[in-house]
Amino acid sequence: MNVTVFGATGAIGSLTVTELLQRGHQVTAYARNPQKIPAAWGDRVHVVIGEMSDADAIDSAVAGADAVVSALGPSMDRKVTGLPLVAGTGHILAAMKRHNVRRYIGHATPAILDPQEKPTPVTRLIAFMPRTFMPRAYEEITGMSRQIMASGLDWTIVRFIAPKDTPKQPRVRTGFFGTDKLGFAVSRADIAAFTAAQVDDATYIGRAPAISN
Repeated sequence: MNVTVFGATGAIGSLTVTELLQRGHQVTAYARNPQKIPAAWGDRVHVVIGEMSDADAIDSAVAGADAVVSALGPSMDRKVTGLPLVAGTGHILAAMKRHNVRRYIGHATPAILDPQEKPTPVTRLIAFMPRTFMPRAYEEITGMSRQIMASGLDWTIVRFIAPKDTPKQPRVRTGFFGTDKLGFAVSRADIAAFTAAQVDDATYIGRAPAISN
């Protein structure tokens, strides 16, 4: 499949690109900074450089895709202002509809509930902390997720709490709070592998599974 990845040079995004290549997909990587493009990609990855405000560049990156993966996440820098990823996600979804691309896989935290979940102590805590101490980031992740869930596309949102820079772990738990046993920490490598697997797996369409080790 042809897969367009946004946030492709981030910690999880770059790992996701690698996973997609290993699974035999063709990848278009959308990135802001050409200096961050890994040399290891070589000519295996088609790169589009642009800001999240550049609707035309986003459109060109989405054109011809079979699926879109967004590894975008809010900046934790308190000096950042505005909600650039909310507007950028709007551009991505609009481009997908123009080009009849149905499959979207994104990322969030359990501050965002799955449509069939009820709040639990964990989801309440994960929502309370950023809402209280990082309200801009909280508004951005919720604004992005609301758009995705209301898009009418075949979306999946992969949720996680405490990503770690560790290798893939022997145990990976996926599921939903209140019904499944889930932890807090999870390796970024496992997030990337699970994200890449959703591209051609319909199990979680319209759902927001959580992942942990």
